Amino acid sequence: MSSAPAEAAPCTACDPKTGERKPARKPTFRPEVQGLRALAVLMVVTYHVWLGRVSGGVDIFLLISAFLLTMSFVRKVEAGASLNLLRHWLHLFKRLLPAAVVVILGVLAGTWLVLPQGRWPVILDQAWAALLYRQNWLLADTAVDYYAQQHAAASPLQHFWSLSIQGQVFILWPLVFAASAVVWRLLRHGYNASYRAVVAAAFGGILVASLAFSVDQTATNQAYAYFDTRTRLWEFALGSLLALAMPYLKPGKLLRVVLGWAGLAAMVSCGLLLTVDRAFPGFVALWPTLAVAAIIVAGQSGSRFGVDRLLGWKPLVSLGDNSYALYLWHWPVLVLALAATGVEAPTLIQGAAIIAASVVLAVLTTRFVEKPLREWRWPQVRTWRTAVVVAACCALLAGPVAVLQTSLTAEEAATAAQPRELAPGAALLTPGNAGSPAPQGRFIPGPTALDNDWAGIHQACTGANATGDPVLEGCRQALPEGEPTKRIVVLGDSHAQQYLAALAPIAEARGWELVTLLMPACRFGAESETRTAECNAYNRASAAYVLEHRPDAVFSVATLTHEEAPFETEVPAYLEGIRPLADAGIEIVGIRDNPRFTISMPECVQRHTADAPACNPPLNESLVEPSPLESYRGKVDGLHLMDLSDFICAGGICPAVVGNVYVYKDDNHLSRTYVESMIPMFEERLLAATGWN
Repeated sequence: MSSAPAEAAPCTACDPKTGERKPARKPTFRPEVQGLRALAVLMVVTYHVWLGRVSGGVDIFLLISAFLLTMSFVRKVEAGASLNLLRHWLHLFKRLLPAAVVVILGVLAGTWLVLPQGRWPVILDQAWAALLYRQNWLLADTAVDYYAQQHAAASPLQHFWSLSIQGQVFILWPLVFAASAVVWRLLRHGYNASYRAVVAAAFGGILVASLAFSVDQTATNQAYAYFDTRTRLWEFALGSLLALAMPYLKPGKLLRVVLGWAGLAAMVSCGLLLTVDRAFPGFVALWPTLAVAAIIVAGQSGSRFGVDRLLGWKPLVSLGDNSYALYLWHWPVLVLALAATGVEAPTLIQGAAIIAASVVLAVLTTRFVEKPLREWRWPQVRTWRTAVVVAACCALLAGPVAVLQTSLTAEEAATAAQPRELAPGAALLTPGNAGSPAPQGRFIPGPTALDNDWAGIHQACTGANATGDPVLEGCRQALPEGEPTKRIVVLGDSHAQQYLAALAPIAEARGWELVTLLMPACRFGAESETRTAECNAYNRASAAYVLEHRPDAVFSVATLTHEEAPFETEVPAYLEGIRPLADAGIEIVGIRDNPRFTISMPECVQRHTADAPACNPPLNESLVEPSPLESYRGKVDGLHLMDLSDFICAGGICPAVVGNVYVYKDDNHLSRTYVESMIPMFEERLLAATGWN
């Protein structure tokens, strides 16, 4: 008896368009963890776009990455499989690099289209750092370098810092697994030790050491600690310990429900309740990491009320599949969109558009770059083939970056080589040249040189000028060839330092000795609650140094300019600060501060033109009349006052460019090149104010 053939069952795991079977999820796949990744990236994106805050989502990513990596390696070792670290690393970076390279290339294109040329050098440096997984160290150095901060506006690549830390740990962690495997094999016969116990001991030690270091560094040097790999290792170690403990953590259904929702509430609220960007990564980072650990422990609750019902929701899991690319794209899209539109903070609709664009780019990158390369069979056959793919990805980015840097260097050389008479600078504002047009020439210094256009002297104080006070370790000196005819100490901050471009050459020509005691953002004066404790301590030490060494004079900035009204004021406790020095017979030179703005003046010129109104703000929005210097006159014997504002602002405006020279290097510091063009006027005013020969 025959029967009709049975109808084939529909293929639920097949692509509906092609009919081909989709790759099956690994049996160890945990949808709630993938949903966690989606939620974490959504936190990062929404906090960045609308709140301008740090969410703690990055810390969640770090823990999850270590959790998954540990589960994979432990399974390999316990199954007796070879670790083959080189092959592992190559396959790892074959997965990570393609999407990253595509995003960085997109950023370079956006930078060329949108950002002023003065920003390009920093972004090109960061492109190299992102490619080499050292972005976090570059940003750490910038974060504690006041002078670097002045030109470190939001970069479309700065979010690569967390990926750099991950990349470094992805190299370090397998070494820990391999070393632990060696120790385990040596111990397992005599001590009956399990591999999990050996690895747990290793990561336990890393957690304790890194967390202690993180707490200490966050308290003493948080700006650097935030990007320091060593202060973040404990977050990875916590994820690894969680993975090792999972077989032994079996809470009941009710506890799983409670753990899941409590963890989710703590995770989402972290960035709202804590100042993550200024408190992390010390012990406060336990908040989001323990929160996500609770969610992972809750796992599959088996209850329809469990948080896994939300985290396992297919759209969220799908977003988790694109979370890496979304993290890569959201920040450059945000930065470039704001730069292109001139908007400081996006509205709800603008932010939604930025997020939508980021999601689209992320899906396209995952679908057409990350996924095809991950599933490409050719590199998987031989290790050298994988190495070829990794090298090709690096070369694909290295070429354009090198070309752009070379072209910028060539342009800079052409600018520096032009005749100096084409850039008279402040000389164009002297009475004899007033109203004369600037000659045709390039603006100097060129954009790539402007960042480093700082004045300063660099020889550490030695001999009679040396100090044993550790607060003054930045003491610097410039000595004449013979016996000094005058000894001057420069006190204050970067606004005093900028005038060294004129004062130092004058001192060298006249045989004066210069000593500088400078602290960024610390104007000299007596103790004041308007200054930080560190600044007050520095000023006390500086005053003590001057009274001990008894120079002929001190040079300082005697007024204080602000971005907003009141635009110019007296320096807090200035007279109280200089009076003890004057009483000791030391002359005081107090110069008027230069204007300060809300925008970078060179970038304004590069975005618009030197003649644009935005780049030529009115004088009365920068300096006040009468000058605050007038309130000092006659109150301290030996106080000499200087005002060079007529060589910075003229005709009722404060231009960004004078005589083809950028007056400012950022929003408040005079460029060294411009101050050098003021040397004749500076010397004339100094000698007239002091009566020195």
